[in-house]
Amino acid sequence: MAIGDSLTEGLDDPGPDGEYRGFADRLAAHLADGAPDFRYANLAVRGRRMRHIFGEQLDQTLAGAPDLVTVHAGGNDVLRPGTDLDELAAEFERGIRKMHAAGIRTVILSGHDTGWIPVLRAYRGRIAVFSMHLRAIAERTGSDIVDLWSMESLNDPRAWSVDRLHFNAAGHRIVAARIADILGAPMGPREIWERPWDTPPPQLPRILRRRETLRWTREHLVPWLSRRALGRSSGDGRLPKRPELTELNGDVVDDHGHLS
Repeated sequence: MAIGDSLTEGLDDPGPDGEYRGFADRLAAHLADGAPDFRYANLAVRGRRMRHIFGEQLDQTLAGAPDLVTVHAGGNDVLRPGTDLDELAAEFERGIRKMHAAGIRTVILSGHDTGWIPVLRAYRGRIAVFSMHLRAIAERTGSDIVDLWSMESLNDPRAWSVDRLHFNAAGHRIVAARIADILGAPMGPREIWERPWDTPPPQLPRILRRRETLRWTREHLVPWLSRRALGRSSGDGRLPKRPELTELNGDVVDDHGHLS
């Protein structure tokens, strides 16, 4: 089972049918290969905050009684000025402990480093502090931790969609492969998540980088900030794409139509 926000829902990793897949769906398909009784649910919805993830999503998780849950939560809260990160972490830990008390294994995903992204690097310190909280929570509770911050492959623009807020297909594949390694069910050699590219990222001339940053700010960042200022979310009115634990039946596929 997977709970969280837009990254866990699968933005920006569209499948052949136009529906988003993402790291959680890719991981589930990999784990299901050769496991006929494997069932999977993805309760994540874009824009969800901590109170939603450890509210209704947690309630559904406990009712479903899965063996394993991936948890990515807090990103939409951390980016809101004035959010108390200590209180946010305490809420996160309470939710993790409830799942552990129910016998559920949890895999926590930390925040990622935004130092390479203009404008978003201003939030780097807050993301780092919250990620340290998550590492401490994982240690105290015995959860698995996926340290996205330490993964250099995610500091590469080729792992991100044009909005710089969500992974693209390559980024989601990297994260899925890292989690699979942690679970002892690798998708392949470490290189597929540690060094997925043989060449360095392309470097644009400074004037083109500046122009691209202005375009990104206008087309992606400003609308995103405006929704939050108005108390709106891109996920308003949306329901989870896989609300029940069900067998995959080959319906989660990679870019080439194979279980991934």
